[in-house]
Amino acid sequence: MSKQRLKVSAVDAEILRHGFISVTEEMKINLMRTAYNMIIYEALDFTVGLFDREGQTVSIGLGLPMFIRGMSETIKTTISEIPHEEMKPGDIYITNDAYTTGSHLNHIVLTLPLFEENEVVGFTATMAHWMDIGGQLNGITRDIFSEGLQVPVLKLFDQGKQDETLIKIIRQNVRNPDLAMGDLRAQIAAVRTGEKRFNSLLERYGREKISGSMSFIMERSAERARAAVIEIPDGFYEAECFMDGDGVVDEPIPIHVGVTVCGDEMTVDMSGISPQVEGFYNSGRTAGLSAAQVAFTCLIDPIGRPINDGTYEPLKVLLPDKRVVSAVKPAAMRWWMTIPMTVVDTIFKALAPAIPKRVPAGHHADLAVVDMNGIHPETGSFYRCAGGLIGGGWGAKWNEDGMNSTICINDGDTHNAPIEATEAKFPHKIVRHELRRDSGGAGAHRGGLGVIQEREVLAPNKLNAQIERTQDAPWGLFEGLAGSANKLEIRRQGGTLERYPTGKVLDEELVEGDAYVLYSGGGGGFGNPLDRPVEKVREDVRQGYVSRESATHDYGVVLEPETFDIDEEQTLKTRSAMSTERNS
Repeated sequence: MSKQRLKVSAVDAEILRHGFISVTEEMKINLMRTAYNMIIYEALDFTVGLFDREGQTVSIGLGLPMFIRGMSETIKTTISEIPHEEMKPGDIYITNDAYTTGSHLNHIVLTLPLFEENEVVGFTATMAHWMDIGGQLNGITRDIFSEGLQVPVLKLFDQGKQDETLIKIIRQNVRNPDLAMGDLRAQIAAVRTGEKRFNSLLERYGREKISGSMSFIMERSAERARAAVIEIPDGFYEAECFMDGDGVVDEPIPIHVGVTVCGDEMTVDMSGISPQVEGFYNSGRTAGLSAAQVAFTCLIDPIGRPINDGTYEPLKVLLPDKRVVSAVKPAAMRWWMTIPMTVVDTIFKALAPAIPKRVPAGHHADLAVVDMNGIHPETGSFYRCAGGLIGGGWGAKWNEDGMNSTICINDGDTHNAPIEATEAKFPHKIVRHELRRDSGGAGAHRGGLGVIQEREVLAPNKLNAQIERTQDAPWGLFEGLAGSANKLEIRRQGGTLERYPTGKVLDEELVEGDAYVLYSGGGGGFGNPLDRPVEKVREDVRQGYVSRESATHDYGVVLEPETFDIDEEQTLKTRSAMSTERNS
């Protein structure tokens, strides 16, 4: 037992555990309510956190799971460049270094040191997505220098005084400076809110109890994690899949992971993942580590709070440099988020034989974003819109169907924007937004359904789609069938549909009346479809989730065309024949 742990009781630690969660929740609410861009206040593409003196995560506001390491690693980098003794009350530090956060330059991180008697005792931080950070607007980038303004770790505030020169540089390098400054002020308010609430805890409980509780919480989280890992059978497990390509070289990107469980420790080996690529689908080492930690959290302690570094004490990650999830400079990073979410799914797939009741089948695994930009016909100003974000199907589990129309795993709380808000803000019209029938993989438990969204433009517009996983569909488990893959089409104003071999459609001109039609994938099924109760299949057809044809072809259930009544005799014959065929 550590010396610090002796200084705090379990009761005090539990009270302060909730106090730490409250700090980050209030930070999150303030940022969401004061930001200027929809991607923050509607989509919630941000995260906030509270950290100890060394930069270890104490609590993060539930938001984007993939940010789990980004802020912590940024704080540790900040400490290495600006030692504790050089930090002063009133300081706020800023950076968007892609190889520190592991993500793209659009993620701006603010860090505020917390003090007690002029000594650093912790940090608050926030990472938020800015819609524009300069750089190349359309097409594909091939290095970090073309992707926008790079900000190293700098003082945004020096003892409470803002660096106006730095502000001018940022304003000069973004396309919508007023919106960018609005989001910056929202982030400043968030870290200062965290400071205010933490100082209230500090004043009430004292530094000894605060620091002791941080250590206590992390130790307890580590104990919970080890107890969960030891329940997994020892062994080596592996799985693989592939991405469509990097947008430059038309070749699949292999994803292979190995997982070793030994006693109360788990090791995830990412050595078999593809080397970094020429296109912009790379992410930094921090993202690779985050992918392993997201998977570990889901498998080991999915509801434990606060999310903190103690949980990952039994997890080891083998990740060589220069992989597509541990890329080094000057690798392009703009679409950093896509591959790590498939890495998470592949870890689940690897462990399915060992813990079938803890893992889901594959999910659509893409944000399904269509980046659109142009000149707004009413204001004459430049706009940029993250279209899509429509969610998709999640994989079924051993005891339930997959979720419909849900955002991909790495993006957690990310929301789609309300249609009314989208149409009010941009010259676009949402023609349809509906569930994608038959997209969920058949199984004893059916995969969740994807979504179809058709968005028409009301003025000339540039379109850039970076949709992935159009070739390797979300897999089923234990005889469950795969879900439908993601795909994109463009409907021209005359009605002609343009189809593409993958979801990468870059620098495409749309004119008034053109539209994109985005199809997000469904989740994989779990278990043999012939084991799905006939009444459930009938209800799926009645709800429009499954067609009559799929009910017969995939589930062996024959329904009357008008009433959807079950033809019991034909269903029995069909299922018997299908079972014989599958077992032969």
